[in-house]
Amino acid sequence: MANPLGVDSRVTDAVTQTNVKVVAESPAAALSVVYQLLSQAVGLSMQNSSNQQQAMQQISTATVTVAVKMILSAAGEGGKSVPGV
Repeated sequence: MANPLGVDSRVTDAVTQTNVKVVAESPAAALSVVYQLLSQAVGLSMQNSSNQQQAMQQISTATVTVAVKMILSAAGEGGKSVPGV
């Protein structure tokens, strides 16, 4: 029986199968993009957290240094000494 459209049925089957394949794979591809973006966001968040912790440690070290300097300078005034120092 002749096809009224003039297109071979094998061609239409190939196109249909290709379309079904693309439609079937698109949810998996979309989820993979979402997972990659999520992992990148979490990685950046952890990196920022680590950087913030390092900055706070530097501030803490500077604060302790200034406090010890103030204690030692106060101990040296008036001939007083701090016991145990």
